[in-house]
Amino acid sequence: MPARSTSIPLRIAIDTGGTFTDCVWIDPESGALKALKLFSTPKDPSQAIADAVSQIAGSRPVTLLHGTTVGTNALLQRKGGRVAFVTTKGFEDSIEIGRQARPKLYDFFFDAIEPLVAHDMRFGVNERTDKDGVVLARPKGAELERLRARIKKARPDAIAISFLFSFANPANEQTSALALQRLKIPLSVSNEVLPEFREYERASTVVINAYLQPVMTQYLQRISGRLGKGSRAFVMQSSGGLTSLATASREPVRTVLSGPAGGVVGAAAMAQRSGYANIIGFDMGGTSTDVCLVDGSPTVTNEAEVAGLPVRVPMLNIHTVGAGGGSLARFDAGGALRVGPESAGALPGPICYGKGTQPTVTDANLLLGRLPAKRFLGGGFELDVERTKKLTAEWLRRQKSKLSVMHFAEGVVRIVNANMEKAIRVVSIDKGFDTRDFSLVAFGGAGAMHACELAAALEMPRVIVPALPGALSAVGILMSDVVKDHSRTLLWGCEKELPTPTLEAEFRKLELNARDAFKAEGWPGKVETERWLEMRYAGQGFEIAVPFGPRAMSQFHADHKRRYGYSLVQNDVEIVNIRLRAWIRTTNPKAKNDSRPSEKLGETATEMVFDGKSLRGKIYERTSLGMGKSVSGPAIISEYSGTTVVPPGWKVTIDHVGNMILTLKTKRTA
Repeated sequence: MPARSTSIPLRIAIDTGGTFTDCVWIDPESGALKALKLFSTPKDPSQAIADAVSQIAGSRPVTLLHGTTVGTNALLQRKGGRVAFVTTKGFEDSIEIGRQARPKLYDFFFDAIEPLVAHDMRFGVNERTDKDGVVLARPKGAELERLRARIKKARPDAIAISFLFSFANPANEQTSALALQRLKIPLSVSNEVLPEFREYERASTVVINAYLQPVMTQYLQRISGRLGKGSRAFVMQSSGGLTSLATASREPVRTVLSGPAGGVVGAAAMAQRSGYANIIGFDMGGTSTDVCLVDGSPTVTNEAEVAGLPVRVPMLNIHTVGAGGGSLARFDAGGALRVGPESAGALPGPICYGKGTQPTVTDANLLLGRLPAKRFLGGGFELDVERTKKLTAEWLRRQKSKLSVMHFAEGVVRIVNANMEKAIRVVSIDKGFDTRDFSLVAFGGAGAMHACELAAALEMPRVIVPALPGALSAVGILMSDVVKDHSRTLLWGCEKELPTPTLEAEFRKLELNARDAFKAEGWPGKVETERWLEMRYAGQGFEIAVPFGPRAMSQFHADHKRRYGYSLVQNDVEIVNIRLRAWIRTTNPKAKNDSRPSEKLGETATEMVFDGKSLRGKIYERTSLGMGKSVSGPAIISEYSGTTVVPPGWKVTIDHVGNMILTLKTKRTA
């Protein structure tokens, strides 16, 4: 039989996290979905990616689909580029004034978040456009010459341009951008990045885009340079779709939630295969936990904040907290036990990995018998139990704590569970959703170890653990389509009916822009679209997104009542923004699950601690559980990319698509 051709690029999805770099691909010979987890390389994340591609594909060309945290980390750590901010004269300090909202109402001494642009890097232009798009004053050529000279002397890495009302008429912005192009410095222009109203949020988004451009461009160039001949790379966007390296370099603000977005796509797709459309995704990794609510389909928001700064590009509605397997335990000044947000990361990592010296959530789970030491990463990496016991006890003595090692470990798990439960409430109960109507989809390397206790606390009916849970974000990236998001502010008032013909004309303009963008990047295939309206009652300050169509008005009233408890059907409604999502479906071959046990260990007896009691349970390899097979807790289900803990009173069943479904058999009493 002739060998398969190796000239066809192998499609690999890679999600870079704080602790692990997760890789998934479909094996061309067996058709099985494969996974590889490597420790991340924080100093140069592209190194772990290159190592992974080399192990998986050798010299074969690849199509790399990448979810990255480089943009997020650059924002959190303030390690972006030096930005020059150009705006309407008199509004140079708008990015520092912000909304003047007080995050702590009674704290007169709180530290305001420093803007990304220093005062001496803010430049004003004599120009003005009114709210209707009428140009009142145009920038003069001589002034733009002086501006160019001043910016050149300041030596910025990137330039952000955001004029008042440029969303209504971009002429003055375009003239200024054309004059500054001669500096050959990356430009971020608001009418291209975010043609919407609210000058502070628009300016903040454009500044963040410019701030990330130098970092992301260098990083993506390193990735491209590490790939062999015939290989291509694409980046996951925060909105849940792929884009080209060129677009990601030009608009990196759209990638700040790149990796977690893949998890939302993967969780929703896997749950739907089991027949569950309403889910809460629970992604617990090594450094953080990401949660999202999917009410039929993933929800996109335009009101996100990253590092305390508003980012108004489309993002999947994901809430992140500093709670992961590597989260460090500590005692505060009052002697209370705390967990996170600080993390041991990939280096030094938890104590049980062999280099860390301060206890983490992973260490606590190991001490409680909930993490099998010899089956971590499918048996490819053995956790050091004795080192963990010894260093944890020594650390507790140094902290002058009277807690035993086991009581301390239980406390760590309870606290991190409380932190994650609060995060789930933010995306569900706080938004008017009843958690009893949703299934909890657990993924990430540590998610399935904590999921049952969280589901019980929130009265959720079931937990779903997909195949390859520790690499589900990468699976979601592998399944993602190529997506373009376009928007425009209208601020149109309407009484009881929508101006449908004029809205159709505006949407057609956005569709033309999307098709041109796909064509420019060389994407073949049919373009599909979704149309959305952002609406509010006249006089309100914020809006609600609803699908455009004949039921848009009634849907707005219903959504307003669900979210706020009332609706004003007789009031006039205002159409604030229109949004278009366009996508081209990617073709993925059908894949079989392959959870890869490293050895046929079968069932093994073990001791686990729950509620202060040591209970005897069993460890099972996931691949040894056939369809319809049920296992009752206490038990551990082990697999290459993650570990599932089945507490007492719970049972797990493998359904027809290979997902594990965990349900509570009996209510536990205190």
